[in-house]
Amino acid sequence: MNSGSRLYAWYVVAVLLVAQIFAFLDRMIMGLLVGPVRETFQISDTQYSLLAGLAFSLFYAIMGLPLARIADSRSRRNLIVAGIAVWSAMTAFCGLAKNFWSLFLARVGVGVGEAALGPAAYSMISDYFPKSLLARALSVYMIGVTLGSGFAYILGGAVVALVEGMDAIEVPVLGQMHGWQLTFFIVGLPGLLVALWMRATVREPARKGLGTDPAGSIPLREVVAYIVERRAAYGYHIFGVSIYIMVVYALNLWGPTYFIRTFDYGRAEAGLVFGVLMILAGTAGLLVAGFGADRWFARGRLDAYPRTILISMVCMIPSAGMLGVVTSDILGIVFMSLAVFLSAVQGGIAGGTLQLMSPNRMRGQIMAVYLLVGNLIGLGLGPTVVAATTDYVFGYDAAVGKSIALCAVVICPIGAAILWRGLGPVRRQIEERQSLDDAGGARGE
Repeated sequence: MNSGSRLYAWYVVAVLLVAQIFAFLDRMIMGLLVGPVRETFQISDTQYSLLAGLAFSLFYAIMGLPLARIADSRSRRNLIVAGIAVWSAMTAFCGLAKNFWSLFLARVGVGVGEAALGPAAYSMISDYFPKSLLARALSVYMIGVTLGSGFAYILGGAVVALVEGMDAIEVPVLGQMHGWQLTFFIVGLPGLLVALWMRATVREPARKGLGTDPAGSIPLREVVAYIVERRAAYGYHIFGVSIYIMVVYALNLWGPTYFIRTFDYGRAEAGLVFGVLMILAGTAGLLVAGFGADRWFARGRLDAYPRTILISMVCMIPSAGMLGVVTSDILGIVFMSLAVFLSAVQGGIAGGTLQLMSPNRMRGQIMAVYLLVGNLIGLGLGPTVVAATTDYVFGYDAAVGKSIALCAVVICPIGAAILWRGLGPVRRQIEERQSLDDAGGARGE
């Protein structure tokens, strides 16, 4: 890769990073609207977690597979452009919700749109960069997660502060609206400009490592058969990381509420604190993991990516566990920062592991399988487990910190044990993939 093509490749990563920012801005804005939405619709924490988690993740996961087939055979750039347009419009539609179910359906639409981004973006980046730079490139792309989540809380907090205490206002054409509904329009509609920017400036990369039929799309049954034949490598990795993601999303969704209920922060203050924390600590976690894993991989440690994630899981146990016992907001910020730093480690390199293990024409679909499992388990269950623990185990809203801590202490060892069992199979699968790529590819690619 010459300097000009490498510079353009990093430009593409930057555009995809912005798309990821808007994806997580639209996805995670729910984390700061717990109070206003609950008050408007008179619902519990558990019901709210269904809006924030299950409504989004169910169709995000289901639509990932058919959209990944398109990513494996057609223009990934065009697929992402269409996805950005859909999720941005559906985020705005969340602002039109008049009851629990209309908001639920709008959140489903956001999930359908965002399902286009992950498999296609990972596949594009893997074709733009050599293996020696892949973890870094993917981790930079995944900074969009921390920036998007952080901006969601900062912007959401500012908007909530602006409209808090106001009565519902009359908007021309749209009718009577609450402040939280306007928030969805403010964060959703600018994403349409990102779709136009990507369509105008990003080129579809040439695919690497193709076999004899570069235009064809490998049927899903062949992809599933490939995974099943190598189920130890794929199964342990996907399920181990997916269980860990339960803690990741629990922190992301309930983090601002932790500061509101535990330390009596206002919504704007909680949004600012958690947003800055997410941007700084989360971004640091992604970059440290990406650069560190690349250096470890370059020294011959083929399982460097999952081994790095495993270390973060073990360190998460005391970090998140302390959230249930600290009584000072300063200590709460310190341990939440450590937990967010560690939660971000898996962001780029979990999917990067699958890219290293998989043939080019299967990368999108295998990534979609991972996102299917990861989001159903992680996003679908993680926030709800914390909410249910608060509602039914502790029985009072201010126990959300104890709920996060208890879930992390129980869940992280389970995920770590599963991931540890997969280190050997993952290492052998990457070695096999490298041998085939070095030999010019195999017929099955």
